[in-house]
Amino acid sequence: MTGVNMGTAAARWVLLATVLGSGLVMIDGTVVNVALPHIGADLGADFAGLQWIVNAYTLTLASLILLGGSLGDHFGRRRVFLVGVVWFAVASAACGFAPTTEVLIAARALQGVGGALLTPGSLALISASFDARDRGAAIGAWSGLGGIAAAIGPFLGGFLVEWNWRAVFLINLPLALLVIVVAWRHVPESRDPAAPKGLDVTGAALAAVGLGALTYGLTGLGERGLTPTALGFVAAGALALAAFVVVERRSGHPLVSPKLFADRSFGVANVITLLIYGALGAVFLLLVLQLQTVAGFSALAAGTALLPFTAVMLVFSSRAGALASRIGPRVPMTIGPLITAAGLLLMTRIDADASWVVDVAPAALVFGAGMVLVVAPLTATVLDSAPANLAGSASGVNNAVARAGGLLAVAVLPGVAGIGGADYADPVAFSAGFHIAVLISAGLMVLAAALAAIGIRRPTPHPERLPVESCTNCAIATLPAHPVTNGR
Repeated sequence: MTGVNMGTAAARWVLLATVLGSGLVMIDGTVVNVALPHIGADLGADFAGLQWIVNAYTLTLASLILLGGSLGDHFGRRRVFLVGVVWFAVASAACGFAPTTEVLIAARALQGVGGALLTPGSLALISASFDARDRGAAIGAWSGLGGIAAAIGPFLGGFLVEWNWRAVFLINLPLALLVIVVAWRHVPESRDPAAPKGLDVTGAALAAVGLGALTYGLTGLGERGLTPTALGFVAAGALALAAFVVVERRSGHPLVSPKLFADRSFGVANVITLLIYGALGAVFLLLVLQLQTVAGFSALAAGTALLPFTAVMLVFSSRAGALASRIGPRVPMTIGPLITAAGLLLMTRIDADASWVVDVAPAALVFGAGMVLVVAPLTATVLDSAPANLAGSASGVNNAVARAGGLLAVAVLPGVAGIGGADYADPVAFSAGFHIAVLISAGLMVLAAALAAIGIRRPTPHPERLPVESCTNCAIATLPAHPVTNGR
């Protein structure tokens, strides 16, 4: 069946539904950080509670996102996308009306489940709906518009928090309603006729249990030290993830095909992803708290502090992708993390007397300059290292790894840096921990650069695959490229 063409009304409807749908997930992954001081003060949460408000969402999203793609392939991408949007909206309402920290954490976990259902379907619907000749342009438009949503998100979040933190979640309801109406009326249904008959539910359950236990244990180690309970959860999480690897190797329909790791560059690129997005997840959480608690910024000012970072990513991502195509990924993936580390070191100047012009903006610009060199080559390496029929699965794995990196870093780094209890409301205690966490994050970037220098080689491109340059802005904010397709 011939797909829709760019420039038509049908194309605009599909882009509206998919961009706005994925934008809901992207924005809620970042703007909630801005609201954390207000949430903590209103609900009486300690820092561990704030960590779980962030991590409950990331945990279910990272654990189930590959299963969400499989469900769409089997039962209809539009159907699963719509279920995800409805689920996300209901969970957002539960977040907005949560009376306690515990209820909010549970609702955030449910939000992540909805996000895992709708996120893979967003780009898969574009890939399935558009004519092959216009597919690259459509994905490029989706990517650019998603970048704009990422830029607007923190500003919108800061504005809403100044009014009431609950509005950060309740704003999702009318937006979700719009997505539902447009997708139901204007987005065609599609499935993958070649998808395996079974679903890897066991693998998804082991991933969720493993990441959950590991995150709980690591958070406990940071809060309470080497207690038997925390160590037990860490051990249980590690065992569950080891079992996940065994199940994936033996399954006839794995979430993660072992064939992906036949190319060494794929494995190395995902380790680099884990390090880089782990550092990003921790820094983006702690920076907005540092700006509000220590530097005295308003929620709106803190939410927009990293706009220079987003602007650099928007303007230069495609150019960085073209450069990596010409010279190969190793050099930019080596230099980029080192420049990002320099930007993080500049963030150590952010203290009680910090100025946005003198202290925050320069750090954000250097930080963004480094990341812009990393994102497109990293995406290209992941896709070009995989067999053509596994390109979508490869990008989905990289997406999940990035979210898992942020999840684990948010669990570990604050405790290692000495942040806990009510420190997020104590300028002196929090500032000391922030500077330690930033230095550790810079070290993770340097380690990522070393791995790139040693382990990354120019992959052999697959000519039948969609050009990576059409999706180089997919990782603006804190996410890597979304899957180009969910097919295996």
